[in-house]
Amino acid sequence: MTQRLTQWVATTLLTILLSLGSAYATEPQLIINIVVGSLRNSDLDRYEDNFSEGGFKRLMVGGTRYTNAHYDFIHTSTPAGLATIATGTQPSVHGVVGEYWWNYVDSSRVNIIADIKSHPVPFSTGAISCSPHRLATPTISDMLLSSNAQSKCFTVAIDPISAIIPTGHYGVGFWAETNKTNWTTSSAYLNTLPEWVAQYNTTLSNDMYVLKRWTPLYDASRYHNSEVAVMEDIKNKSTKLISDIDLKLGTSKIGHMRYTPAGNTMLLEFASSLIAQERLGTDANPDILNIVLDTPRYIASTYGTESMEWEDMLYRLDSALAEFLTYLYAQVDDPQKIVVILTSDHGTSPSYNPIGGRERERFNTRQMEVIVNAFLGARYGSDNYILGFANNALYLNHELILKKRISLDTLREEVATFMLQLRGVATAISSSSLRNTSFSEGRSRLMQQSFYATRSGDIIIDFMPGWIIEESDKRSAHTSGYNYDREVPLIFYGIGTKGEYDTEVSMVAVAPTIAEILNIERPWATVSRGLSEVTAGKR
Repeated sequence: MTQRLTQWVATTLLTILLSLGSAYATEPQLIINIVVGSLRNSDLDRYEDNFSEGGFKRLMVGGTRYTNAHYDFIHTSTPAGLATIATGTQPSVHGVVGEYWWNYVDSSRVNIIADIKSHPVPFSTGAISCSPHRLATPTISDMLLSSNAQSKCFTVAIDPISAIIPTGHYGVGFWAETNKTNWTTSSAYLNTLPEWVAQYNTTLSNDMYVLKRWTPLYDASRYHNSEVAVMEDIKNKSTKLISDIDLKLGTSKIGHMRYTPAGNTMLLEFASSLIAQERLGTDANPDILNIVLDTPRYIASTYGTESMEWEDMLYRLDSALAEFLTYLYAQVDDPQKIVVILTSDHGTSPSYNPIGGRERERFNTRQMEVIVNAFLGARYGSDNYILGFANNALYLNHELILKKRISLDTLREEVATFMLQLRGVATAISSSSLRNTSFSEGRSRLMQQSFYATRSGDIIIDFMPGWIIEESDKRSAHTSGYNYDREVPLIFYGIGTKGEYDTEVSMVAVAPTIAEILNIERPWATVSRGLSEVTAGKR
């Protein structure tokens, strides 16, 4: 009896060990990083009851979910967020402070991706010429390709800036070319399009997703939101919901699709084709695919996250995501080869003009520039002291100030003090103070994390809670750095310990976590380690 029991225990233990060995035998060969623009972590919970089992909920229930993930800096723009995910460090190090800034040497405005030495592929007159040449730190894709030349790294997005920043220097970013509704890239990546992409373009595949009428996916009673914000003439026709809306949101098809759920569907379909055509995850060389969904950001800023348009877009995205995940796992012989990450580039503010509620304040940057310039003119003589406002910062005309022999540091401090008198400004800090002082806590620390000396402005301001910059076509914005802007979802699916974790997690942890999953060197500028709940049980 004892002998039989001993044999049974030994056999059982061997079976368990073998099963554990098989469960961890397959190393992940494909990282799919899905970035949903302007998605707050709370959105996943608010709309969960209408999600399908195969989309967002599949990742939420079956993955390692961090419910307290956030960006640890104040100016939460799309370029800065994507760069932080990709490099594992803050804007103060990776240098992507926003889409553009001013060059203090010649007073020119500099775009983060603009590059006259590159051209779109194939060449198209009027299309943007861009490249990653201004990215200062390597991305996780750069690190993978540096360690394994046989690996593949791609990013797909509607906007070129969203395709280039996560890619870095060595992968390939594809985006939607506005004029012809085709997929394109930069000559900095490829000289010619892959044959399958050229063929994809000739079939006019993108055209089929143009949404001429936007009707609600579900019955009205199932929606949490009630605002209709698209057109002025239907705002008060709540019984029609979002049906029969004439969509007049841009002259090009791509411009049109940015503002409707069609943009998400189009992008995920192209990503599916890329996975199959490039045979991602099918050999021993690990690959990365970044999917940056720009459409949700456009819908959030244009309609507001209290709108039915935002809610309906999420339900349609959930359905498209379910189809994508089903297709994705059908492409590999072992699901353990794939790790899916879901996150966002930033959250977004409440709408400034909620229907039936009190209108929130907005900050008029042009008016601010006029007032500050008049203040300086009264002190130092009438002139053009202001270059512009960007990235929550005022840029001064250094050429003029030096010509007038005015102390730049003194002028910055004077302007910072003066700007505290403006409504909506909670804090104003000069770049001199941010360079010379180390802030260890509070909003000042977050402002310093966004500061990169050669690209940031002279006076950085912090808005009051709820305030956004006044723009005629935007109801919501994402650059104030309050919780609604900084808190985002973060889920790793296919690896790690399943469950929800409320530990505070900075988004700089994403890149080093991917590096540990793939057993490669972490991006050079990161100071973070990988997330232990994901990497501790790594296969």
